[in-house]
Amino acid sequence: MANAGMVGLDWQQRINWDRLRKYRLDRARARMKAAGLGAMLLMYDENVRYVTSTLTPGWNRLKPGLRYAMLCGDDAPVLFEQGDIGMQIERHSPWIPKDHVRWSYAWIKGAAGPASLAQVKKFTNAVKQEMKKANVAGMKLGVDFIDINMLKVFGEEKIEWTDGMTPMMEARAIKNEDEQEALRMVGAIGDAAHWEFMKFLQPGRTENQLTAHIMQYLYSVPGMEDVEDVIVSSGPNTWPNWRNFSDRIVKPGDIVFMDLAALTWNGYKSCYYRTYCAGKEPTNEQKDIYATALKWLYDSIKAVKVGTTTREIASKWPSAKEAWGYAEEDQAAANLWGHGLGLAQYDQPVISRIWSLDHPIEIKEGMVFALETQHGKKFEWGVRIEEMLIVHKDKIEIISNFPVEQITVVDPMPGYSTLAGR
Repeated sequence: MANAGMVGLDWQQRINWDRLRKYRLDRARARMKAAGLGAMLLMYDENVRYVTSTLTPGWNRLKPGLRYAMLCGDDAPVLFEQGDIGMQIERHSPWIPKDHVRWSYAWIKGAAGPASLAQVKKFTNAVKQEMKKANVAGMKLGVDFIDINMLKVFGEEKIEWTDGMTPMMEARAIKNEDEQEALRMVGAIGDAAHWEFMKFLQPGRTENQLTAHIMQYLYSVPGMEDVEDVIVSSGPNTWPNWRNFSDRIVKPGDIVFMDLAALTWNGYKSCYYRTYCAGKEPTNEQKDIYATALKWLYDSIKAVKVGTTTREIASKWPSAKEAWGYAEEDQAAANLWGHGLGLAQYDQPVISRIWSLDHPIEIKEGMVFALETQHGKKFEWGVRIEEMLIVHKDKIEIISNFPVEQITVVDPMPGYSTLAGR
């Protein structure tokens, strides 16, 4: 469909949200059964969204247990919503049967000590009741989150629990046509945000002013749910890449990069770096370093195809010792990196020399992920670039389209370039 538009229309087929919801639920159920599970208890936002197609509000994120869901056997998903918010779910999400909306029993980041244990006992009783209703009592329960209180009470109640995150990541890894179109939209919004950043960047502005401007711009986009982070780093903050922003003032000739990590449009997330130079042409050394990072990036992109593995992709990158003289790969974590994109910013596959060489994952049609590389001079400047792509049967579709062939120079003043190495 290639970025047909943001809103639903009667005269043009765009994202088919009903088809998307059914696809996600069917995949989750299939992977649950393939893993030998009778039910899954899901507490992470992306997994709850995947099976119930309901939104976790910002204040509710990173607090597992405030809301959660269960998928039991062949039954419709059950949503445990916080307090009486479930009444709103009944209004807004008619695909969930009304008798499958419950209130949650929360304790994490709230109750502690005996109070938390009492809550977990109520929580566990509700889990057992749902499994009994679906005729899967006594079967294995997959969980995507566990804490010390759950371990105790699950043991007392003889609930046989196991890894439920792996089946969910396997389900989320393959995107159907509607999810792919949603991610094309994410890419198009990212293109626009980088264009806006290019126009707003100038010496004298601070990293946090630049971040705030792009945040404001993104929240004006229809369908924008959340902007998890906009990373703006400049000058010595760019290498090593601290993946943050501050009140540092951008100076003429500074290297600056911006990462959309992650804008969230209808649940689907971005990760999208570009590198800029403010007010002057970059030096020849900076251009050479950028060319190296760009080669690393496109060597890895060229290795992507159906049937290959993450080993072949990661092997296109130099080792941490070769690139930066580091003692081991973990010291360069996320420097040369790939990760799936979807309802989570780290869907499968996650690609790194740290583990992909020894534990490869097969690349499959319908995967959507980002590849990113970086390089630089310690505490002086660094570059980072990233592309988002969709894997098709016979080709790779890049969905990040802001120019990448060279450092983007913003308003260079004539007469200033590489004099005295500056």
